[in-house]
Amino acid sequence: MIPKAEIPSLPSQAGSDLLRLRTLVRLRWLAVIGQSVAVLIVAFYLGYPMPLGPCLALIAFSAWLNIFLTIRWHGSKRLRPPMAGLLLAYDTVQLAGLLYLTGGLENPFAFLFLVPVTVSATSLPLRSTLALGALSFGCATALAFFHLPLPWPAGESLTLPNHYLAGLWVAIICGTVFSAIYARRIAEEARQMSAALGATEMVLAREQRLSALDGLAAAAAHELGTPLATIALVAKELKRELPEASPHGEDIDLLISQTARCREILARLSNRDQAADEVYGRLKISSLIEDMVSPLRGSDVELRITCAPDAKSAALAEPVFRRNPAIAYGLGNILENAIDFAESVVKVEAVWNRTGIILTVSDDGPGFDPLIFDRLGDPYVTTRPGYSEATIVDGSHEGMGLGLFIAKTLLERSGATVTLSNQRPPEKGARVAMAWPRVAVDVGPSSVQAS
Repeated sequence: MIPKAEIPSLPSQAGSDLLRLRTLVRLRWLAVIGQSVAVLIVAFYLGYPMPLGPCLALIAFSAWLNIFLTIRWHGSKRLRPPMAGLLLAYDTVQLAGLLYLTGGLENPFAFLFLVPVTVSATSLPLRSTLALGALSFGCATALAFFHLPLPWPAGESLTLPNHYLAGLWVAIICGTVFSAIYARRIAEEARQMSAALGATEMVLAREQRLSALDGLAAAAAHELGTPLATIALVAKELKRELPEASPHGEDIDLLISQTARCREILARLSNRDQAADEVYGRLKISSLIEDMVSPLRGSDVELRITCAPDAKSAALAEPVFRRNPAIAYGLGNILENAIDFAESVVKVEAVWNRTGIILTVSDDGPGFDPLIFDRLGDPYVTTRPGYSEATIVDGSHEGMGLGLFIAKTLLERSGATVTLSNQRPPEKGARVAMAWPRVAVDVGPSSVQAS
């Protein structure tokens, strides 16, 4: 399992998640340009009477605010939620002011109320988004009753039915709510996936470091050989110089023997790199399973292992895997979960044929919770007791729902297809099946190609 210190907590408003000032400034410049073009076209191209001065004044104030923000702070500054929410609230009020001068909800650009709320939903805390949503609803409601006439050709008037205006109001409210919920959900999933993949990369790096220890041991053996030989030589010279009845004779003999023992150990380590590719670097699937199961023996749960070819491949050689940190961690995590939830038995079954290898881990526990079955394998999904956002922060939780996600992700990187299911009645418990194309993982001397 992953040590708690190596698992990131749930995504939050960390520094990397905060809105940059440059983002809001650029969005506001787009709004300034769009508003200016729309007002000038209506006033000069279409020739409709409208309060041009107040409209341009509101637009100019937004431009001045952008210039002030650009001069006052660097564009890469990340805004704290209160500041970002205040700037988005200004954009909402400024839009409401323009709409008040140009027809209220009758203006076809009234749908732009959803933009600040959507931006907030992707980057700001829920309370900021709710506050902006309430402000947008209030402005839209006020504009339904209080506004100047919609710019229209001189001598003509456009009167929309009250039912139609009510429909516009409902459409704006529904669009704002839907856009905010959708944007927030997508952003939250992206943050969770980013954090979970970061944890996966961290686990894989740790497993790769552990696999590299053999190479380091061989290098250390090579480097330590010379000083040990010097120590042995000096010890022998000292022994020859000592009188036969010297009380230090036994100490010198012990030093020589222990030096010889160290040289033997280092010799074995230095020779491992020569056979690493053929012996240590490769192992049969039965040995792979035994390596994973051995540290877990001794619990109250019985571990049953079955490794055999299928009925049509009785004479087929056992697959040989290359040692892979991703497979080691993924399979180990699944085995630990099975033991945690099993009542008495965990079964590990491996079966292979000419084209594929299937490794199955099943237990006789309660099985996967149907309420989260569709989300199995996603990050931060767990049914372990004591799980909540608060317990994750203080570290008192029992599980974060990252273990299965990381195991599944690493196994899939090795080429496996991972299937999670519950066993068919009358049997009970969970079942995890990992299937590899044999040509992708079998490195044995008699490995077969897919026919």
